[in-house]
Amino acid sequence: MLPTALYRACDVRELDRRAIGTGIPGIDLMERAGLESFRVLRERWPAARRVTVVAGPGNNGGDGFVVARLAAGEGLSVLVSLIGDVARIAGDARTAYRRMLDAAPGLTPIRAMTEDTDVIVDALFGTGLTRDLSGTAAEAVRAMNDSPAPVLALDVPSGIHSDTGRMLGGAVRAAVTVSFIGLKQGLFTREGRECGGEIVYRDLGVPEHVFARVEASARRMAYEDCPGLIGPRRGDAHKGRFGHVLVVGGDHGFAGAARLAGEAAGRSGAGLVSVATRPGHVAALVASRPEMMVHGIESPGALDPLLGRASVIAVGPGLGRGEWGASLLARVVATDRALVIDADAINLLAQGSVAWPGAATRAVVYTPHPGEAGRVLGTPAGALESDRFFAARALAEAHPGTWLLKGAGTIVAEPGAIPRVCEGGNPGMACGGMGDVLTGVVAALLAQGCLGIDAASAGACVHAAAADAAAGDGERGMLASDVIAALRPLVDRL
Repeated sequence: MLPTALYRACDVRELDRRAIGTGIPGIDLMERAGLESFRVLRERWPAARRVTVVAGPGNNGGDGFVVARLAAGEGLSVLVSLIGDVARIAGDARTAYRRMLDAAPGLTPIRAMTEDTDVIVDALFGTGLTRDLSGTAAEAVRAMNDSPAPVLALDVPSGIHSDTGRMLGGAVRAAVTVSFIGLKQGLFTREGRECGGEIVYRDLGVPEHVFARVEASARRMAYEDCPGLIGPRRGDAHKGRFGHVLVVGGDHGFAGAARLAGEAAGRSGAGLVSVATRPGHVAALVASRPEMMVHGIESPGALDPLLGRASVIAVGPGLGRGEWGASLLARVVATDRALVIDADAINLLAQGSVAWPGAATRAVVYTPHPGEAGRVLGTPAGALESDRFFAARALAEAHPGTWLLKGAGTIVAEPGAIPRVCEGGNPGMACGGMGDVLTGVVAALLAQGCLGIDAASAGACVHAAAADAAAGDGERGMLASDVIAALRPLVDRL
C-alpha cells in the first residue's frame, strides 16, 4: 500500500538532509536504495540473467552502481552504461562507483546500449532533471524505450519532472518505478502517470519523526481511501435524508449533458434529482429517465421555486454561453445553496458575464477541464498544464472554493488545504459527457453530507474507478453512460 503523502524534489532533499542529521550516513541511504531496487528487480523479473544499468554521474547513478554491484555479486551478467563524464562522479556516488569497481572489476562503464538484456535499470537522472533532454542523455532515453526489455526506474523515470509530472522533451517509459524516502508528486499526474508504470515505495528506514517535520506538498487519494465518507443507510431511511440535487443546464442541442449529470447524481445516491432545462427537452428526458423531475425553464424567474427546494445545485452541463444560460447562472449563484459549477458556467464566470459566487458560508465546487481553467486564469491550457499543482492552487486563491482540475491525475485544491491528487481512470474517458457525469457524482456526495473537498476528491476517485470498471470491455468506444452504469456498487461501498 502506497503512503498518501507526496513531496516535491526540494522536500525530499530536506527529508534526506534531516535523515543524515539523525546519524544515517548518505552512503548508507544510497546503499539501501540500491539494495531495495535490486530486491524489486529480482521480485518482478526472477528469471532475468542479463541486466543493463544506465547511469548518470549524480546520486541517481550512485544508486544504479549499487544495483550493478549487487547483480554482479549474484552472478548476473551486468553492463553499466555511463552517460556523462566519469570525472563528474562525486561524493557518495563516487564511493558507490569505486565499490562497484572493487567488487566487480569487469564492470568498466561504457557508453553503449545493448538489446541483449533482460532488464534495464534507469539510474540516469532521478529528481535532478529540470530542463529538456539533449545529446547523449536523450539518445540513452530513446535507446531504453526502443529496447524490448522492461525498465526499472530508480526514484523517477528519467525525463519526467518530479514536481509536475511533465515530460522534458522525452522520458523513459518504465514498467516499475521505485520511489525512495518520499513519493514524488509528479508520478501521479500528467505524463508521470504513464511513464512511471507500477509505483513501489521504499522509505529506506528513515525514522518517522523526520517525516513529521517536513509537510507533504500534496496527498495521494484513491478509491480505496474513500469508504467511510458516507455513513450506512438506516432501516428507516427516506429520500428526504439524502439531499435534492437540481441540475441546471441543457440549452438547445445539449439536453444529453443535463441528463447525464442528473442520472449520475441519482446513481450516486441523491434522494431526489430535478433538472431545469429548455422546455423542448422535457419529454425526451422524462421518457429516458422517469425518476428525474424535469422542468422546462425559459426565464430565470421560473427557476425560483426549484431553487428553494434544492439542497445542492449543479449548474453548467450543456448550459451554453448565451443569454439563457447567463441569466439562469446569475440566479443560481445568488442563492445560498451548495453549488457544483461546471463547463459553460465556468466559462461565463471567466468572461465576466456573471459575478463569481461567494463561498464563505456554503460549499462551492468548480470542476473545470484545463481549457476552462485556463480561461479563468488567463493562461493558455498548454501553459497551465505545465504545472497542474500550481494551477490548482492559483485557481483556489483567485476564487475561493474547491477546485477540481480534471485531467490525467485530477487535482483537488482549496484555500488552506494540501492539494489532493486522485488516482485511477484511463484513456477511454476521453469522450464527450464524462465531465457531466462527474458533476452529478460530486453533487450527490455534497447532498449526502460530504464537505466540499471530500465530495470533490471522492467524486473524482469514484468516477475514475467506475471508468476503470467500464473499461473491462475495452477503453476505445467507452461512453459516459457506461460509467454511470458502473457507479452504483462503488458508491454503495462508501
